[in-house]
Amino acid sequence: MLVLQVVRAVTICLLILVITLVGIGPMMLMGLVKALVPVKWLQRLCSAGVMWIAETWAEGLKSIFRLMTPTVWDIRSDVTLARDQPYLVVSNHQSWVDIPALVEVFNRQAPFFKFFLKKELIWVPLVGLAFWALDYPFMKRYSKEHLEKHPEDRGKDLEITQRACEKFHDLPVTVVNFLEGTRYTPAKHRQQGSPYRHLLRPKSGGIAFVMAALGEQMRYLLDVTIVYPEGRVPGFWELLSGQVSRVIVDVRSRTVPPELFVGDYANDPDFRDTFQAWVRQLWEQKDARIDEIRRQG
Repeated sequence: MLVLQVVRAVTICLLILVITLVGIGPMMLMGLVKALVPVKWLQRLCSAGVMWIAETWAEGLKSIFRLMTPTVWDIRSDVTLARDQPYLVVSNHQSWVDIPALVEVFNRQAPFFKFFLKKELIWVPLVGLAFWALDYPFMKRYSKEHLEKHPEDRGKDLEITQRACEKFHDLPVTVVNFLEGTRYTPAKHRQQGSPYRHLLRPKSGGIAFVMAALGEQMRYLLDVTIVYPEGRVPGFWELLSGQVSRVIVDVRSRTVPPELFVGDYANDPDFRDTFQAWVRQLWEQKDARIDEIRRQG
């Protein structure tokens, strides 16, 4: 059994490597043309081409997992997705398996999803170039300590992100935000003293930052809850080796009060309190939803 699991995992890794190497060259070429040739229609054409390559790669990933593993992707949704509508997605985060789960739900059902990334990730070999070609927004966040020493930098992080998001105005996108900021573990849960049974404390500043940068064009909020019904959170190796039998992905549409898109989270205490209260309510509902999903099985 162990030998079969190792063979399966190695085979899947090789297949993923092959489809990545096939797609990365054309993606880099289109990315360079888009960056070097200031012709708007050509830039739009290259952006669409890069997105098509990424979606095709993701479809290949889905096919590999469906053919090579026994995992059942149990998708439950009250939303009819559209490829011409922009979406803001918030999700709990427990494992690297969450990423294939999101691919299963959204790829070629909604615009190709993008994450706000730390600026340092652009230097990761191959992956950083792919993120750059896909116009993933690279954020530069300043710590409180930095801003105390350099108050002139206050607000620059938002300006950088707003400029990056200007590229989203030509093509609809799905922006994904993990509010917990890190993967859930029981140790982190205890360390935080989290008031939620199944979740870490959400970080309101991140989503406030995203919503301020994107504006009301992201008026569709999708609340994604990922549940591993076997009672433990699997690692990516377990997915590759065929040890994950089922993953439940629950998608719910949520209404966002329009005023949450226009406040100043960093400098307006009243707005910050209002925003944090909304996020806490969202997380309380998600925590209860996880209990409900587990009861239902």
